[in-house]
Amino acid sequence: MKIGFIGLGNVGGKLAGSLIRNGVDTYVFDLNADFVAEKVAAGAHDGQSAANLMQVCDAVITCLPTPAASSAVVQEMLPHVTAGKVWMEMSTTDAEEVKRLSALVIEAGGEAVDCPVSGGCHRADTGNIAIYAGCTRETFDKVLPILTHMGRRILHVGEIGNSSTLKVMTNYLATMNLLSVCEALTVMKAAGMDMAMTYEAIAISSGNSFVHETESQLILSGSRDVNFTMDLIQKDIGLFQAIADRNDVPLELLPLMIEMMTDGQKRYGERAQSDRMIERLEEATGLSVTAPGFPTELIDDEPEERGYEVVPKR
Repeated sequence: MKIGFIGLGNVGGKLAGSLIRNGVDTYVFDLNADFVAEKVAAGAHDGQSAANLMQVCDAVITCLPTPAASSAVVQEMLPHVTAGKVWMEMSTTDAEEVKRLSALVIEAGGEAVDCPVSGGCHRADTGNIAIYAGCTRETFDKVLPILTHMGRRILHVGEIGNSSTLKVMTNYLATMNLLSVCEALTVMKAAGMDMAMTYEAIAISSGNSFVHETESQLILSGSRDVNFTMDLIQKDIGLFQAIADRNDVPLELLPLMIEMMTDGQKRYGERAQSDRMIERLEEATGLSVTAPGFPTELIDDEPEERGYEVVPKR
């Protein structure tokens, strides 16, 4: 199969890299010509445009920053969708919007998959990230070999839209984890605890989390560069708030999170790295919540393995 990939940013570039590294016949496109040139040098073909990708490829993947960007790309590709063509949306987006766009692709004779990823840029870089896939079982079986080159654990979640709903839920939880880790580390620093010991105490405890094992290290090293910006967090938790609103769930924690992230953006910039939220507490206390020996960037040290389908317990 010839696979097109549109959107070569922080996550998309790494996912496309996994396809190329594993010998998949990959065509790439991005508005940033340097990103395209980098992938072409690694073995990809220059896809030239979204429309051209849909014409020459069997499946086209999009991994874009906003629902509006995905909509514009799908509209460009639609005239070239024919029977057997597949659009795979790997962006974090609104469930209702991905349903709308998927319906257009299906109406044109193609197939659609809602398949966002979760697990951080460092795991996207090694093909070890998790992927949710919403589509028919027939389409899932068709695209599973593609997905297993980009992700370790692949979960078929039923109909289109379910993946995007689940993805923004996980980003809500990750943001909550980040903010609570910031408070926990700062309080321990103020209480005179050794930060390396504190890190290990959390890591072996019931308070541990994926966010602690990853972002706490970047906080403590002082790099605060997790490759995920505050504007993207605001987009994702805003989408989760919209789901809650549509389903009449009166959330209490999320509005406070949005308020806190908004304050972080006012202080450090709209697109500041999300783990700079610790600096709000450092400024309030005069403390430096850092420690020697922690990495300045995340590296996935798990060996790359071909992915597989995760089957839920029933």
